[in-house]
Amino acid sequence: MIKEYQTVKEIFGPIVFVEGVDDAAYNEVVQIVMPNGEKKKGQVLETTKGLVAVQVFGTTAGLDTKKTKIRFTGETLRIPVSDEVLGRVFSGDGTPIDGGPPIVSKERIDVNGAAINPTARASPHDFIQTGISTIDALNTLVRGQKLPIFSTAGLPHNEIAVQIARQATVRKEGEKSGDFVVVFAAMGITHAEASFFMQDFERTGALERAVMFLNLANDPSIERIITPRLALTTAEYLAFERDMQVLVILTDMTSYCDSLREISAARQEVPGRRGYPGYMYTDLSSIYERAGTIHGKKGTVTQLPILTMPEEDITHPIPDLTGYITEGQIVLSRELHYKNVYPCIDVLPSLSRLMNLGIGPTRTREDHAGVSSQLYAAYAEGRDLRNLVAVVGEEALSERDKKFLSFANVFENRFVRQGKTENRTIEESLDLGWELLAGIPENELKRVKPEHYEKYGKKFRKEHKQ
Repeated sequence: MIKEYQTVKEIFGPIVFVEGVDDAAYNEVVQIVMPNGEKKKGQVLETTKGLVAVQVFGTTAGLDTKKTKIRFTGETLRIPVSDEVLGRVFSGDGTPIDGGPPIVSKERIDVNGAAINPTARASPHDFIQTGISTIDALNTLVRGQKLPIFSTAGLPHNEIAVQIARQATVRKEGEKSGDFVVVFAAMGITHAEASFFMQDFERTGALERAVMFLNLANDPSIERIITPRLALTTAEYLAFERDMQVLVILTDMTSYCDSLREISAARQEVPGRRGYPGYMYTDLSSIYERAGTIHGKKGTVTQLPILTMPEEDITHPIPDLTGYITEGQIVLSRELHYKNVYPCIDVLPSLSRLMNLGIGPTRTREDHAGVSSQLYAAYAEGRDLRNLVAVVGEEALSERDKKFLSFANVFENRFVRQGKTENRTIEESLDLGWELLAGIPENELKRVKPEHYEKYGKKFRKEHKQ
């Protein structure tokens, strides 16, 4: 039952305070009728002793404390879902912006979903092939995982995201490889970025198996709070009701957190670290923990959140809290970007905590773990030697050290670097790893099993000597 009030007490930024309200519920949808008849959406943030704080989705310009009417609908924010959402583009509040008809469905789901119950979770273990060697071979993505990309302003995180969306396939024992359905949510992006995503998805045909939610930079910042929840609600329906493999890309989570801070300031809450609200960890968890696999369900939700680290600071609250909640991180490097290396993924600080669950003889290849560890160790030593060369010069290095120094350069130029359309299989990535390892002494290959070296690596050492 809709209840209408004309008792606006105060308007503070995007928050409208209404007094004398009975039975208002947290997250209840509110309709705001302006004096000129224009209608806006809102949501109940807080209610105490008849005083309700309403968050307005949009600007509060034109609202009047005496003439504005507030209608409480008695419902939470819901989104209609069906298979018809595939291939569609929506605004950040769920309104179709592609010229198509509204989604008509009897099923409307509350967007304020909960994290997956830990007792219902199944262990993720199916390898996802992204076609990018630094991810597939060294920081493996597993179906049902949440693996964020830590970037900074000016780096090609958007290009990497659409390449993964275009190339990602799931490989499971006993199943054919299958493409992912992509749910893409953009928060606070520019018109140029929105055009890039749209054109790439349309050009490659990926839009046919994608759902896009776009909140632009000139859209209300408050709208960014609901954009990822709309996307995840859609993803959960496609995964757990329609048995699809869903890849959710969320960009940019920094814009989302800035909106959280804006709302917190409007509510005059005591700020936490760097002005962000103290409950930001809990709020981010309510988004990230909606990824996973569920016992008895064929579909899965895999998350790839993207965030730009303010001032390139990985200890900033946003990447810091994200790293606590998620299962690793992919870190982009400005140094590699300046060298024209794409994708500029720095493998040393990058990590996939679920990697060992998704690799092995039946999922990738039996030598995967050893090759990954050996490549990481050799590259780390080569990077350390670069710092030494800056002090003593390359002439002071031993022959062994020169080979590791050379390996670091070749690793970046051949293994890390690959074209924006180059889609490598995991076998090609591992073979390339063995080929590069042929350039360092055989007695230094301490992290690979001898039988794997005989089976996969020895032929590349013979070719290297020739």
